[in-house]
Amino acid sequence: MHLDGCEPSALADSPDPDSYELIPGRLDAGLIVLCDHATNIIPEGYGSLGLPAAELRRHIAYDIGAAAVTKQLAARLGVPAVLTRFSRLLIDPNRGLDDPTLVMRISDGAVIAGNRHLDEGEREKRVRQYYEPYHRRIDQLVESCVAAGVPPVLLSVHSFTDNWKGVARPWHAAILWDRDYRFAVPLLNALRTDSGIVVGENEPYDGKLAGDSMWRHGTRRGLAHAIIEIRQDLITRPEGQQAWAERIAQAIESIFAEAERTEELHQVRYFGSHTDTDEAPPYTSPAERNAR
Repeated sequence: MHLDGCEPSALADSPDPDSYELIPGRLDAGLIVLCDHATNIIPEGYGSLGLPAAELRRHIAYDIGAAAVTKQLAARLGVPAVLTRFSRLLIDPNRGLDDPTLVMRISDGAVIAGNRHLDEGEREKRVRQYYEPYHRRIDQLVESCVAAGVPPVLLSVHSFTDNWKGVARPWHAAILWDRDYRFAVPLLNALRTDSGIVVGENEPYDGKLAGDSMWRHGTRRGLAHAIIEIRQDLITRPEGQQAWAERIAQAIESIFAEAERTEELHQVRYFGSHTDTDEAPPYTSPAERNAR
């Protein structure tokens, strides 16, 4: 997938560090796929954070199936993707630095012993070694896409459990968004053309979360963006992962096929957020930050 008239662009990177995995793709394709909760890996030196193996296989440690969908979607469309290489239990990259759930001490009934007595020094170490390198790589990738002439649309892939506290969740998938409708609403409508699935809007979570990945990389930068949540039981097996990657790819292709809409998608426009406060920091580019 690429915009007519754009020449292919290569994407090179040094060997991936512990914090992220980069999937190469066309810088001028107009889309970057992200996966904030890609893995349940606890980095060396942290053991299991005091959790038995069974707990690390649960949704509290990662978004089950999301990484496979992300990789297949990126390959199908020929676009770059960035995925985490550390569990959200170590530190959650989809939270702001001031969010009390940045490092969880208890999650869905599980006590994370390795986080219970976390001091400020250890917190800052995790931010420095895992959280910030992941987000910095996304920033760099966005800058590269902009330099290639196409401000990218951002799609973040997540998954959710099929029930919560014994109550079944009826949605097969959902689109989460805040104020920027440009990509989220067309994606929602495209997926809803399939009468065989139920697609929610800001379900089972709300897309209005200050400090999350889409707020940081989409809202503050004026880039069109959306979060897709897929029910985990639908993407635990390879056939389900492939089916959902294909479904999402077809929806995106149908959106990008409309020239007028595509032009709007790649404009930098600031819609703000329902969570805006006077304290919300403005976006600064990596070059600007390095110059300080």
